[in-house]
Amino acid sequence: MRVATGNVRRRRHKKVLAATKGYRMTKNRLYKVAHEAFMHAGQYSYNDRQKRTSQMRELWIKRINAAAQLNGMTYSVFMDKVKKSNIALNKKMLADIAFDSPEVFSQIVKSF
Repeated sequence: MRVATGNVRRRRHKKVLAATKGYRMTKNRLYKVAHEAFMHAGQYSYNDRQKRTSQMRELWIKRINAAAQLNGMTYSVFMDKVKKSNIALNKKMLADIAFDSPEVFSQIVKSF
């Protein structure tokens, strides 16, 4: 017996075509091309989320390094002292403190 996939297939196609709305040329009209573009877009967004995390970590390190150098210390020495003194602040928090309130950051440096 033959299985009619009319509604199921139409719903799946409509979902992909709705997701690819705004894509150029036939990537928002033809299902086969749109589905390929949709799959690639998902992979690109996943990869770029990983890249964004890495770029933010780089920014935090640069900010901590700049603030540490203003207080006469390098990044590596500063982070070593932070770890040895069991300060429970991660790079993101330290970078925020260094950027928003440098006087608090200099107190952290002087506490070593």
